[in-house]
Amino acid sequence: MPLSGTTQRAADSTEREQSARQVRLPGFLVDQPVGLGDVVKRATSAIGIKPCGPCSERARRLNQWLIFTGRNG
Repeated sequence: MPLSGTTQRAADSTEREQSARQVRLPGFLVDQPVGLGDVVKRATSAIGIKPCGPCSERARRLNQWLIFTGRNG
């Protein structure tokens, strides 16, 4: 029996949240895994943008979506 549209979207979003994509970078660039949200947070802080409440939620979601790892990651 096929899933209804709402149920299928919920199942798809659960799968997406569970599996973060990993991008391997050369070892001299990344020693430990770093999430995309952390990269954005560092970059915006470096140019003087102060973090707000929704910023931490954005960082959390981006970290779940993409992680930068080293060669051995």
